[in-house]
Amino acid sequence: MTLNLTPTARRATSLAGLCDGAVHLPGDPGYDAARLPWNVALDQRPAAVALPTTVAHVQEVVRAAAAAGLRVAPQSTGHNAGPLVDHGLDDVVLVRTERMRGVTVDATRRIARVEGGALWIDATEPAADHGLAALHGSSPDVGIAGYSLGGGIGWYARKLGLASNSLTAVELVTADGEHARADATQNVELFWALRGGGGNFGVVTALEFRLYPIETAYAGMLVWDRDQAERVLRRWADWAPEAPDSVTTAFRFLNLPPLPMIPEPLRGRSLVVIDGAVLGCDAEARGVLSLLRGLGPEIDTFDRVPARTLTRLHMDPEGPSPAVSDGTLLGELGDAAIDTILEQVGPGSTSSLLSAELRQLGGALGRAPEGHGALATIDAAYAGFAVAIAATPEMAMQGQLDAHQFTAALEPWSTGRSYLNFAENAVDARTGYTESAWLQLKGIRSAYDPDDRFLANHRVPRLFEDGKVTA
Repeated sequence: MTLNLTPTARRATSLAGLCDGAVHLPGDPGYDAARLPWNVALDQRPAAVALPTTVAHVQEVVRAAAAAGLRVAPQSTGHNAGPLVDHGLDDVVLVRTERMRGVTVDATRRIARVEGGALWIDATEPAADHGLAALHGSSPDVGIAGYSLGGGIGWYARKLGLASNSLTAVELVTADGEHARADATQNVELFWALRGGGGNFGVVTALEFRLYPIETAYAGMLVWDRDQAERVLRRWADWAPEAPDSVTTAFRFLNLPPLPMIPEPLRGRSLVVIDGAVLGCDAEARGVLSLLRGLGPEIDTFDRVPARTLTRLHMDPEGPSPAVSDGTLLGELGDAAIDTILEQVGPGSTSSLLSAELRQLGGALGRAPEGHGALATIDAAYAGFAVAIAATPEMAMQGQLDAHQFTAALEPWSTGRSYLNFAENAVDARTGYTESAWLQLKGIRSAYDPDDRFLANHRVPRLFEDGKVTA
């Protein structure tokens, strides 16, 4: 059978037996399960899949891949695997860190240490037991590593900034198979690059990040029928730019399917929803939300709640799901932009989108903190994100068309930049950074990965490739 293998597949067989046998090659019984990303609509077909449980496992895989002339793609959950698939994985060893999920919380120092495959729910629960909160995202089963390396926008973002800038250390296996630690005193340039530069620099085996003394927040959602969309969106668009940094919200158009796991009052309906959190006392929070509540929502769940519950506030699907999406960054949300959004997904729309969302940015997200990483700020007022269920090829095709149509219609108000964590299709990664940050990222990539060993979903090239200066 070996004689019928392609040269690349033949090289990949040299990895068989590594990770105590947890390396799967095409044709192996465990290959299809091992290669499956969280977004099951994507078809990842790498030359091999490795499932390490230790740093030593990761090191041996990286070294063996280099000896075999194969590239390495780090991945924890595969939430944003679309661009990686688009790069092509024929000569790639996919290193899935999903079995490395250890977490420790140092409540005195307010620092969490997590292994490279840990999910947010793995860290937020033990942190909450100590009255602490992390800058987690809107879903409990997103991988901490990918989210944090790409920026990270959560319910405290306008007050406390990007999650990447709360990282205090990253440990990773570099292209030479060595295990390195990057922090404020060692491998300082690498530490800068990792905080926003994604998975371009190695396989992350552990991260350390700051925790914050947040036991509760005033959080919840306001819900209206979609026929109220125009007045609610215009009010929110007037309110959001002037809102204090203590509040972070999202505005969504939701088309909910008639599924039993959806609460009966919402099941099968088209709605508009504002959800979010306010840091501050109840009186302050009620004052912040008064203009929105004045619109008489059908459902109002905003109240003082334990911080640990915020991981599920957004009701993002948990577990592997098929989806297609598109994203954009907007500089403003004036009357013309609102008219366009309503035309796309407002009352009477036949769009297949499950959700069309606008995340409120600004506040701390627009100010570069001292000692920041490669992604200092997000220079936009809103992040737009549209997603559709892709349970069949036909649904995937229509959903992708509708998602792209939503973002394309908003192009006149786009900043021209990208928030790469929300870019689940191939984009020019340069649009995620300032010109100076992009140049610096390329230089650091050249220094730490001169042979182009690592492949990230949003690829940062080396300074020189194929004898030419890269763009």
